[in-house]
Amino acid sequence: MPERGYPIGFRLSGGLRVAKSDCNRNAKQSMFSAQTRVDRVAKSASLAAQKKPAAGKNPTQTSLTISRRELLVNGSDHQFRRLVHSLLGFLARHQTIRDGHAAVIGLAGIEYTVLISIRHLSALGDVHVRAVADHLHLSGAFVTTITNKLMAKGLIQKASHPTDRRRLSLTLTLRGVELLDRLAPTQRQVNDIQFDCLSAKEFDQLLDMVQRLVESSDRAVALQRYLAEAQVRPINASVGTTSGRRKSRKS
Repeated sequence: MPERGYPIGFRLSGGLRVAKSDCNRNAKQSMFSAQTRVDRVAKSASLAAQKKPAAGKNPTQTSLTISRRELLVNGSDHQFRRLVHSLLGFLARHQTIRDGHAAVIGLAGIEYTVLISIRHLSALGDVHVRAVADHLHLSGAFVTTITNKLMAKGLIQKASHPTDRRRLSLTLTLRGVELLDRLAPTQRQVNDIQFDCLSAKEFDQLLDMVQRLVESSDRAVALQRYLAEAQVRPINASVGTTSGRRKSRKS
């Protein structure tokens, strides 16, 4: 049976729902059961979406971009869109700050992120590529590429793991440590300002929410790829197709 709320052919694999390229024809033609949720949450909006747009329709009326009851306010997704667009604004600014930190020590943004992650993870024990990849939610191959660049710049070194020969331990060189120590005073000032709106309680809540959003976003990305590969018709795509086909035949 498919996972609830997901199309047929979409299954869990290694803890993450992924797309199956060999899904059958019925799977490709199936639609989300989320349509029923949309009807329950905003019946009037759903019915309006199924009707042929009338001439002079108000252009400010938009289709719902989410159907979860918890995220709709009076049947509207306005607040949800506000959240998404605010997150985009925050992330853009945070990336600018990250790139600024990196520029101070002559690195690209992602190089700085991997370098400081290795240093902080080393306080917890042995650091290897997979540990860094999991920490940053990146692929192991990508992290390997970045660590090779850092090693070429003399900022990290790789050594054979004492018990696992297949694994390489990552540590900062003295040069790498010096660069991060030189950056720290500026970094503290900027970070204090960026996050001065959070209390200790809000900080803990935000950290928990962001971690969960990363996990749910992984599932969303897998679902989006499934829909693209399986060419599943979006919700309401069949509305009006019959009349559309008849018109095309007559023409």
